Amino acid sequence: MADSTPAAAPSLKKGALVRVNRTAYTHSLEAGASDPVAPGYLFEGPGEILAIQGHYAQLRWRRPVPDVWLRLDQLEAMPAA
Repeated sequence: MADSTPAAAPSLKKGALVRVNRTAYTHSLEAGASDPVAPGYLFEGPGEILAIQGHYAQLRWRRPVPDVWLRLDQLEAMPAA
């Protein structure tokens, strides 16, 4: 029996700066429950991981927008500058 649980990225921890992987997010349940066109800042980043519960992370953006919960497998670490 195949495990349908998303694989968590082990390098993502509380306080990490991330952006959303467009490919992983586009056809997800979360994308279907949101606006038809996702805002660009999701994919540009950086968002900061505030909390992790199970396979989900709470993200805060450096903009006046609400925090969001997304699956860890939809996130990627921001490249070092």
